[in-house]
Amino acid sequence: MEASDGSNKDGANKAAGAQGKITDVPGLRVGHQQKSDGGWLSGVTVVLPPAGTVGSVDVRGGGPGTHETDALDPTTLVRTVDAVVLSGGSAYGLVTAHGVQRWCEEQGRGFAVTGGVVPIVPAAAIFDLGRGGDFSARPDAEMGYEAAVIAGAQMEGHDAERGNVGAGTGAVIGRGKYKGGVGTASVTLETGVVIGALAVVNALGLPLVEPASPLVEPASPLVEPVETKAAADGPGPSLNTTLVVVATTAVLDVAECKRTASAAHAGLARALNPSHTLADGDTVFCLATGGQELDRSTEAARQISLITLQSAAADVVRLAILDGVSSARPVTTPAGEFGAYPGNVR
Repeated sequence: MEASDGSNKDGANKAAGAQGKITDVPGLRVGHQQKSDGGWLSGVTVVLPPAGTVGSVDVRGGGPGTHETDALDPTTLVRTVDAVVLSGGSAYGLVTAHGVQRWCEEQGRGFAVTGGVVPIVPAAAIFDLGRGGDFSARPDAEMGYEAAVIAGAQMEGHDAERGNVGAGTGAVIGRGKYKGGVGTASVTLETGVVIGALAVVNALGLPLVEPASPLVEPASPLVEPVETKAAADGPGPSLNTTLVVVATTAVLDVAECKRTASAAHAGLARALNPSHTLADGDTVFCLATGGQELDRSTEAARQISLITLQSAAADVVRLAILDGVSSARPVTTPAGEFGAYPGNVR
């Protein structure tokens, strides 16, 4: 079976380097674990923020697969996040969060309770079952633990791998016609606030260069037939999802993180056509590591600061998604052929 070794470093990382990476947010680390042989084409990605990071989430897709996202609602008790898990394997893959939770407990990371800690580890999954040829080959708790170990061992500001890695290993786009993958980007505002994003692109739709102009193919992936074995014999086109983690150095409360995650969904809509469909589980997490105060000297200043940050978050998400498409490498498995998307989407 031909499959990516997960690195895809030479071309993709050089080309994408100018737009930054999510690990430009200080203290943030990313770990990938994947398998791409023996019937496998799946993996898991762990985003590990520094202790005390505030987080929330906004789920917009009609077919989400998530774990512990209710705990991130601004009206609940918990305000901090210990790790975010993005996994393949659909609902089965959500068990990877248990392995990450075990690693966090070993490190003493979590919500303090009598006798120990309870790690807050939300997760979301994409559908990639059977894309390597074996429907039962999907990430488990041990793979999640291994990805957490990798994330925890990374150096400050390390390179974030792109393409066929982690949860992007089995990702596809355009009803399974083309390979999707992991992408990342970042931007630094004039105030010094850093905003980064990591995306796992496994979308029903196709990428856009401009909001109204789909690349290469017409924006009709729901209509055009897909002549691949995966599309013909697999579970069908209604199983997709784009997952995103947005991170910032800004000081935000949980409600502001929620609003930033909501605003960041605009970047997903600008990058993919269609998006947020009944057949997608599109989910955006937002993490605020703190350390850089926004201008809140007046109500007008507060609003401008938040709008500026949230607008930039949408822009960075768009770049991360297009980076994931550009960085993906073609794969052939017993389930079918998943080619690289034609053209330059940067």
